[in-house]
Amino acid sequence: MVIRERAAEAVVSFPDRAVVEAEARLLRWVEHLAIPRHFVVNARNNAWVRDALAEAFEQLGLEVRIQGRYGNVVALPRSAKGRTVTFVAAHYDSVPNCPGADDNASGLAVMLECARTLALRGAGEGVGFLAFNAEEDGFLGSYDFVTHGVPALPCGLGTTHVLEMVGFRERSGVAQQLPLPWVPKGLRSPDFLGLLAKGRSNGAVDRALGSDAAAGLRLMGAKTWGPLYRLLPDLARSDHVPFWLADRPAVLWTDTANFRNPHYHRATDTPDTLDPSFMREVSELLVAVVSAESAA
Repeated sequence: MVIRERAAEAVVSFPDRAVVEAEARLLRWVEHLAIPRHFVVNARNNAWVRDALAEAFEQLGLEVRIQGRYGNVVALPRSAKGRTVTFVAAHYDSVPNCPGADDNASGLAVMLECARTLALRGAGEGVGFLAFNAEEDGFLGSYDFVTHGVPALPCGLGTTHVLEMVGFRERSGVAQQLPLPWVPKGLRSPDFLGLLAKGRSNGAVDRALGSDAAAGLRLMGAKTWGPLYRLLPDLARSDHVPFWLADRPAVLWTDTANFRNPHYHRATDTPDTLDPSFMREVSELLVAVVSAESAA
């Protein structure tokens, strides 16, 4: 495993109108979607969130289909046929009776902001979006997509960027826990975005770390190879895993979940605990990385 850091640059300017509006949009999406929405226990809410996401993607000009027995939302650029498409993914379910603001309404909000930005720039021809269901039940939705959804795609599958809890940041300086015991103490401040990749997807970590987008966002990237994630189970706890098992490139983007966020899988995982500026910075970096990949 190779671990690299991108330090955050000091931002001294006052936020402009576009920044304020982006953060407000992200927070509105979190507030809209952060309702108990477990696949079985909160089935009605789960279906409502699925339909809200499908409608949002359609309004952005994407071609939307509901895939598989778990109701994954697949949103494709209309020019996808015959080309290789980079995907952004996030799960839309929650644990039973939990609002799941960070887990994972934050990922959904950042995904939607990325889709909106690309649509406005006319730069989304090579980028698609996936909203997986039943992640909290053993990644059932993403397993179904990799097994049955990928072969049905009209396009090739490039790297999939999986957003898993990307809204919680602490600037208190209190050290957080990490699943990697050898990480230097300087990387334990709970204010970074973590990126985790394996094999062919490791290049995406390098692209993110080398990007000048979202300069105020501190990054920690972990590049792995082979079956290392099987030896460290905490590296295999989200929807990137079915892709890795199928030898498909995927990158996990995360605020490190329960290693940082005390509200993980609790009723207190509410929108007011999140950092909109963190989500905005993640969305800016995400746009830069997937734009570079789709243009390559």
